[in-house]
Amino acid sequence: QVQLVESGGGLVQAGGSLRLSCAAAGSIFIINGINVMGWYRQGQGKQRELVAAITSGGRRDSADSVKGRFTVSRDNAKKTVNLEMNHLNPEATAVYSCHVHIRWNDYWGQGTQVTVSS
Repeated sequence: QVQLVESGGGLVQAGGSLRLSCAAAGSIFIINGINVMGWYRQGQGKQRELVAAITSGGRRDSADSVKGRFTVSRDNAKKTVNLEMNHLNPEATAVYSCHVHIRWNDYWGQGTQVTVSS
């Protein structure tokens, strides 16, 4: 099994920055097969959406709404993925969940609340 331990999040004023971190733990055999690591978010009354993701080879994908402001990075050796969020606006308020894709399985963190006040 795989556990995803998230940290970061909280309350910030518009224009501020936050950093989310996620560490994968569990069976070495399984987590050594991590392909994609990333972050999704779900705002109140909204569908879950991809924020940003990165493959083991370093290829990145992100939502148009965060391009230029959010940066996803990972440490393959430490099995961690980070999300640097700058110039936050109230529309970014949501529960952010870490996600990893390993072979044919998807794993999710418990989610961390990000609230941006205007």
